[in-house]
Amino acid sequence: MDSHGPAHPVGDSGARAPVDTRVRRILAAAIGVAVIITAVAAVVLWPPKAHPPTPPSLAQKVTPIAGTVGFVRFYECNFATGGDTGAFPQPSVAPPPCETAQVLVHNGPDRGQVVSVDQLGFAGLPTLRVGDKVLLVRGVSTNGTATYGFYDFQRSRPLTLLALVFALVVVVVGRWRGLGALVGLGITWLVMIRFILPAILEGKDPVAVSLVGAAIIVLVVLFVAHGVNERTATAVLGTLVSLVAVEIIAHLAVHGSALSGLGNEQTGFLQGFVANVRVQGLLLGGIVIGSLGVLNDITVTQASAIWEIHDANPTRGRFDLYRSGMRVGRDHIASTVYTLVLAYAGAALPILLLFTLASQPLSQVVTAENVAEEVVRTLVGSIGLVLAVPLTTALAALVVTSGTRNHHANPDTSPPDPDHEVTP
Repeated sequence: MDSHGPAHPVGDSGARAPVDTRVRRILAAAIGVAVIITAVAAVVLWPPKAHPPTPPSLAQKVTPIAGTVGFVRFYECNFATGGDTGAFPQPSVAPPPCETAQVLVHNGPDRGQVVSVDQLGFAGLPTLRVGDKVLLVRGVSTNGTATYGFYDFQRSRPLTLLALVFALVVVVVGRWRGLGALVGLGITWLVMIRFILPAILEGKDPVAVSLVGAAIIVLVVLFVAHGVNERTATAVLGTLVSLVAVEIIAHLAVHGSALSGLGNEQTGFLQGFVANVRVQGLLLGGIVIGSLGVLNDITVTQASAIWEIHDANPTRGRFDLYRSGMRVGRDHIASTVYTLVLAYAGAALPILLLFTLASQPLSQVVTAENVAEEVVRTLVGSIGLVLAVPLTTALAALVVTSGTRNHHANPDTSPPDPDHEVTP
């Protein structure tokens, strides 16, 4: 690990004090142990196939056909109510109009032809506009006539453009660090699709898989994005210990709250096709993966803050440095906690609206399983990031001040020789 950074002419030191050799070796040994444990666990849990066999019932039997809307005609729908609607009240607002769209087909057996697509005015159905890029499904009636229906919008082009803008902004502002972050993002996605998701579908323990996958991401991505040095090693160790704490707290919270993991219909749908997936473990693993991003943020920020505070005044003592770092960390905690709450509240907004519409009391809303899962995610993630702050701050203060005593034992008021390497 690189311990000799650029010279910082601050205070009386003239240059940044190097990290003590013994501490550097302890850091390297700790990272080495983490790498070995993670590698062995990854070999044990690694899925035999990159993609498990797709169940026949999930195999896509329809090939969407691309097209462009060239003309749309709206008209008033005329639905027969069929008498009393019973317990289902009619909506208080007027339903959207029906429409017939003329769509130019770009591929398939009717390529180059214009076909009609009817859209009934049901709530939730999209409204087509001239120029929309759409995907259609093709069917054949009993008399052999081809019929088309709306399937979805084409989103490849706008999403690709948004991704390019994102990458450009990250690289322009972050420079080499931004480029490293993009590489780390690619590695994260590769670990997800090549290890975590296939291993869970193969029936491996989701908690173990998520922990090992998160450790792989931390050990690789943080060093790629932030460089191989003591500062990054400190953040890595703080993140790994915090992840273990998150898993333990999540285990206690999920079992203590009697959460089954079936709080959303997607999980139940998945269980119907893959019987060997442990649903409750999937909830625990999701909490671990979801907490990883915010833990990376908090640990890297705290390690960087300690290093910068120390560089500004290398004469500050270890405890004084820790207190300064904690002042930064408390501000970070305050902002990140309500960021987590708002993020989960935004994801659960439709559910919250339904509960509000039903005039259910708050105590009943937050204890229902589909909402309680989000509450547990928020609280466990918040506890994890709060614990990560003092842990990483203390570790960083210990590491960064390890060479200060040796560095100041024989003070030299003359400027340092740029050609002479200072050793601890």
